[in-house]
Amino acid sequence: MGRLFGTDGVRGVANRDLSVRRALEVAEAAGMILKREKGAKPVFVVGRDTRISSAMLESAMVAGLCAVGADVLLLGVTPTPAVAYLVKALGADAGVMLTASHNPYEFNGIKIFNSQGFKLSDADEEEIEAIVLDHAEPIEYASGGDIGRVTDEQYKISLYTQHLRSTVGGGFAGLRVALDCANGSASRTAAGVFTGLGAQVYILNASPDGVNINDGCGSMHVDKLADYVKANGFDLGLAFDGDADRCLAVDSEGDVIDGDVMIAIFAQRMKAEGRLPGDAVVGTVMSNLGFFRFAEQNGIQVHATKVGDRYVLEKMLAEGYHIGGEQSGHVIFLEHMTTGDGQLSGLQLLEAIAKSGKPLCELKKVMVRYPQVLKNVRVTKEQKERLPDAKAIWQSVEACERELAGNGRVLLRPSGTEPLVRVMVEGADLAQIEEIAGRLARQIGEEL
Repeated sequence: MGRLFGTDGVRGVANRDLSVRRALEVAEAAGMILKREKGAKPVFVVGRDTRISSAMLESAMVAGLCAVGADVLLLGVTPTPAVAYLVKALGADAGVMLTASHNPYEFNGIKIFNSQGFKLSDADEEEIEAIVLDHAEPIEYASGGDIGRVTDEQYKISLYTQHLRSTVGGGFAGLRVALDCANGSASRTAAGVFTGLGAQVYILNASPDGVNINDGCGSMHVDKLADYVKANGFDLGLAFDGDADRCLAVDSEGDVIDGDVMIAIFAQRMKAEGRLPGDAVVGTVMSNLGFFRFAEQNGIQVHATKVGDRYVLEKMLAEGYHIGGEQSGHVIFLEHMTTGDGQLSGLQLLEAIAKSGKPLCELKKVMVRYPQVLKNVRVTKEQKERLPDAKAIWQSVEACERELAGNGRVLLRPSGTEPLVRVMVEGADLAQIEEIAGRLARQIGEEL
């Protein structure tokens, strides 16, 4: 990834790593580039999540865009996939989302989408970086009537919620579902998406105050929802993250249903209906070993990419596949959406339950998850860059894989968005893989 953009846009602690000035500069560069390419005023759709710094950064982005002669359609608080969808639906030229997704409220970020609702290519990001970081060319400011206009288009979010509802048939009568909105963007849309389809819907953590986004709730703290669902007799619960581009589920027994299991449920159904091109799905190197075993048993091919939904999407687009995603709950239904969408995943899960006549606690048995231990080792940027050449560490990885004797695996990878090296170990014996993961994490901390 580049110097400014990571695997999921620009991200950092608000007013430290990501300042108002930096947001303004990114907006000026993006707006100027697009204006030049179009030869006329470009139109940007702009949305934000509920964290305290999002309105501040939104103001900076809007100012930068208007300053270089771009018009802005303001959506206010909205899910990231709504921005991606509405760029194309409204005929805009690009979209901007201010969010740090699942991260704590102190963080924020900038995601940019092209006119088709897809995240920017590496080349596009590098062009913006060259202007912002290297001052490769001066900013060309607009004047007079060429300055951009701002229009409030918050009511257009209903086009997005209607689109999501159109992907299912409804008929969810008898189902009781709890929704955890993470005090984030789903707080704005969950009722419009899920009510009126037959199910009894209970909405939790939908009172954002700027600092409670992802705080002890949502997909990063799904154990809270699991306890609530089990204690109150719900059929299932759906937990979203701060910008609602991912979803994890819990069944009536309180078990967590992650992205791997959901994709397995969806893929099996899509194959039976003839909607799985090439009988293939796209996962990542972090997909559970049980997911690969499920695919083998069901005649489904798994293409594993690097971690990051942008890489999953690239593979899907290149090969024409319809479904892909990550264990974290990012699931992309390319038939319906250009990016991961937690609420869409939730609706599709309700549809799978309704059409199969089976509860989620039965559907989850489509695959058996292998125990998986994940350790995060905090490192500096310099330490992270030394990982590929740390021979002793990689020799230890090979030794650990020999210990697992073909019934497990070890994966080390630097995070694309945080100062971390992630250690993932899978295997049949939980005690064994916990010991291996701890051993490798200590070695990384001591030797990098």
